[in-house]
Amino acid sequence: MNSTCATCPFSENDRICVRGEGGRHPDSCPTVRQQAVLSQAKEAYQEPVVKAFAAQASRQEASCYLHRPDAPEIVIPQKTRVQEIAEFCRDMGYQRIGLAFCSGVKAEAAALVKILQAYDLEVISAICKVGATEKEFLGLSEEDKIMPGQWETMCNPIGQAMILNEAKTSFNLVMGLCVGHDSLFFKYSKALCTVVAVKDRVLGHNPMAALYSSYYEHLAQKIR
Repeated sequence: MNSTCATCPFSENDRICVRGEGGRHPDSCPTVRQQAVLSQAKEAYQEPVVKAFAAQASRQEASCYLHRPDAPEIVIPQKTRVQEIAEFCRDMGYQRIGLAFCSGVKAEAAALVKILQAYDLEVISAICKVGATEKEFLGLSEEDKIMPGQWETMCNPIGQAMILNEAKTSFNLVMGLCVGHDSLFFKYSKALCTVVAVKDRVLGHNPMAALYSSYYEHLAQKIR
């Protein structure tokens, strides 16, 4: 039986993955049914570099909340993702950071670089159109272009990854890459990566809005 965590019927405080022993779980719960796989995962954390990275990620997570003195069980978020990323890079001791970004968010990428530099981080950046390779290279027709009949440069996430690899970046940031292009970047990047923002042309690069708003309920309808 495959894992179905996203549709677990139990509340967070009741779930075994949160409470531990005594918590509730559906029949498909991987915490109960896939202990062999999870034991392998725990072994992977024992690799020193992985363990240090995971530990710092947890420290960073905890630092993103404030506690009310009169109600310590209430936690209040206090840091944006940009601040969190900058702090994480600094606290991991990284010095050279890679930034793979979409040409559509170039202004935002420049702003991010300034922030990272304020944390004494060196940033190597690569735009998605690097290489100026026409889309015909991929076998695309005019109908496959955004603007048929014109020169159109393909996105080049493999090139972005290889440029950052050559610069020997310690950690790579992905900002606004298209669906699929980001996948290729992750595949070819030698350094570990995190995402600053993802591409969503309609919702201002905030795809979660489609999940929060009833306006987008039509997306859940079966599309043929």
